[in-house]
Amino acid sequence: MQWSSWMDKRCQTLKIHTSSSHLSAAEPGMALWIQAQQLQGDALHQMQSLYGQHFPIEVRHYLAQWLEAQPWDAIDLENQLDEFKAKRLLEGLIQELQRKAEHQMGEDGFLLKIKLGHYATQLKSSYDPCPLELVRCVKHILYTEQRLVQEASNASSPGSVPVDGTPQRYQQINQAFEELRVMTQDTDNDLRKLQHSQEYFIIQYQESLRIQAQLSSLASLPPAERVQRESGLQSRKSTLEAWLTREANTLQKYRQELAEKHQRTLALLRKQQTVIVDDELIQWKRRQQLAGNGGPSEGGLDILQAWCEKLADMIWQNRQQIRRVEHLTQQLPIPGPTEELLTELNATVTDVISALVTSTFIIEKQPPQVLKTQTKFSATVRLLVGGKLNVHMNPPQVKATIISEQQAKALLKNENTRNDSSGEILNNNCVMEYHQTTGTLSAHFRTMSLKRIKRSDRRGAESVTEEKFTVLFESQFSVGGNELVFHVKTLSLPVVVIVHGSQDNNATATVLWDNAFSEPGRVPFVVPDKVLWPQLCEALNVKYKSEVTSDRGLSEDNLVFLAQKAFSSSSNNPEDYCNMTITWSQFNRESLPGRNFTFWQWFDGVIELMKRHLKAHWNDGAILGFLNKQQAQDMLMSKPNGTFLLRFSDSEIGGITIAWVAENPNKAGERMVWNLMPFTTKDFFIRSLADRISDLNHLLFLYPNQPKEEVFSRYCTPSNSKAVGDGYVKPEIKQVVKVEFSSPNPEPSSGNSFMEHAASPTVNQHHNFTIYPSITAGSRGAEGAAVVLPCRGAQEKIRNESMLDTEGEFDLDETMDMARQVEEFLRQPMETQWSGQQS
Repeated sequence: MQWSSWMDKRCQTLKIHTSSSHLSAAEPGMALWIQAQQLQGDALHQMQSLYGQHFPIEVRHYLAQWLEAQPWDAIDLENQLDEFKAKRLLEGLIQELQRKAEHQMGEDGFLLKIKLGHYATQLKSSYDPCPLELVRCVKHILYTEQRLVQEASNASSPGSVPVDGTPQRYQQINQAFEELRVMTQDTDNDLRKLQHSQEYFIIQYQESLRIQAQLSSLASLPPAERVQRESGLQSRKSTLEAWLTREANTLQKYRQELAEKHQRTLALLRKQQTVIVDDELIQWKRRQQLAGNGGPSEGGLDILQAWCEKLADMIWQNRQQIRRVEHLTQQLPIPGPTEELLTELNATVTDVISALVTSTFIIEKQPPQVLKTQTKFSATVRLLVGGKLNVHMNPPQVKATIISEQQAKALLKNENTRNDSSGEILNNNCVMEYHQTTGTLSAHFRTMSLKRIKRSDRRGAESVTEEKFTVLFESQFSVGGNELVFHVKTLSLPVVVIVHGSQDNNATATVLWDNAFSEPGRVPFVVPDKVLWPQLCEALNVKYKSEVTSDRGLSEDNLVFLAQKAFSSSSNNPEDYCNMTITWSQFNRESLPGRNFTFWQWFDGVIELMKRHLKAHWNDGAILGFLNKQQAQDMLMSKPNGTFLLRFSDSEIGGITIAWVAENPNKAGERMVWNLMPFTTKDFFIRSLADRISDLNHLLFLYPNQPKEEVFSRYCTPSNSKAVGDGYVKPEIKQVVKVEFSSPNPEPSSGNSFMEHAASPTVNQHHNFTIYPSITAGSRGAEGAAVVLPCRGAQEKIRNESMLDTEGEFDLDETMDMARQVEEFLRQPMETQWSGQQS
């Protein structure tokens, strides 16, 4: 009570300062703190309890605007690389405190100046060795304040919508907790009455024993005296025995009523626990799984932990009450049904607390679901009720083991697995740490590594990238002075183990299908073999937007195109696909007709291309992408010459092509659509898409009618034609095609324009010109990207030189070799160069 009263006074003082100081309530950055100060009752006390020596409430008050404006959420507490960002925030906090102290004036200002300076020194001393702990502390404070303010807002405005859009559910949970609090307080009061009544009963019972002893001692007295005294004692004895009989029945009734009240309390506790653990926590886990596919973040665990801790507190209080009743019963046995009922209650409350503890041992940060051997990875497990049950007083150790799908099934059936594992994880033991500032008990595995994996016999057509494993985390600890010992276990989301990066694509397909379509409570790791097409569309759209980090997702037309590809269909009607199902085999086991890759491999190739090189163009709407050749032709033939669009290649994984409409150079008056051979990610490592489009003078308008400069110029690389110190001109790579095109507004060009790709096969015309082989500059061949070298000998020489290694990175030596060849060529007299080409 002293602490609470002191904090009340401090908050009241700070409220007075708010109205009188220069920190105006109108400042938008202070909105949360101003609302937090309006909290009342239990919510206010919860808010006040957030502060102490680890973070004084005065710091929160006087730096409210600054604190709420900082990017605390941008720092990953598990990433040691973010420690530098945390350090900068700590330094900023100290500087703000010192600046605030320096500006204090007057008598009160002098005291505040000293106090703020002291806090600056104190915080620097506390958090300088571990700045991430400051971030953890402030994030917890801001999140809890926001939750308390939101709950208070929901309570006063039933129609308002909280952060997660579920006001009714939150209100019901809070109302149930209030009901449980009242019931627990009621049984505690009844227990006190019972104890008082029993103590008085024992006193009276002892009095009856004393009277009986006195009666027994009367035999030694003279008869007259004995009769006189015996009469009075017998009368007192009879009266007392009658009272004891009535009181014994009353005590038995009290015990029975109290036991029945505990039954009702435990029933409500079970119901509340079901709502929180089986509904809210399961939904959080489901959101966590969908987040693995790129869905929205699962959200923080603070509110769930607060609920679970309330549950643990109330369950433990009721357990202690039941045990006290048992003690009273043993102290004064009274025959009746209460003893059996108490035994049942004790077993029930133990089951409830056991279920809560084992259910709240969860994985806060999942290990990567595509796990490569010999590669470091991390994970975090957390016990939501650890702080409330004081588990940290003897910190438990957590062990991580990788097990197979069959071993996971056996584990959940409580079958003896003989401690089997399916591989060896290095650095797989970690002690749970208690974080005082947030009240969380967790174990952070930071440097685990899968040394080896033992695979099981695969079924049918199943490949290694379809085999699922899981990381098992287990620990053991006791609570209540070793009254209860818990062995807790939890399984990670399914993990696909790969040994080479080339397996990542197919492993990701397995994970995406499992995350999207698994159901809560399934047998590990059962997942439907086929799903409705709209379900897969939703999963693909979420994955695409997440990977490309774009708000522009897949449109209805895009999804129709994908349906046509997946089902080899020609229908353009979206409704035709609504009730169609797609199987796992169609998704990523069977190759598309006429191709050597699956539907997912093609789609994943598009994702990789977009997120590596073309994200900005997709966000700008410059890439239509999901079109076939015929659709592109139909769209372009109605547009002026020089109109072009960008579509994804049907024939190559991760390829994008430029289609444009132009005159047929071999037949006057005829127009046709041309398609460049697809560019892939390796091509864009050499020259960007914007630069390539800028190089091609015959491309004028991006479909439907945007001048290309408006769309692409800001992404182009500035030209560098200045001579270097030794007098030589630096060569540049340019995009060319090998057939001349006339355009309404031809742009100046430094050399001839060449066409190196065949015309669209949809135009059935015979052309009397030579299609030259590609001048490539990549390991696959950067079709359409070339140094402008008309000399064919030099072209062939460069084509055979690779500027990229197998991983798509520049090889400096080979790049310099090519540059020297270009330089030698440019030294030749111009007449020699062109005469060789014209011959």
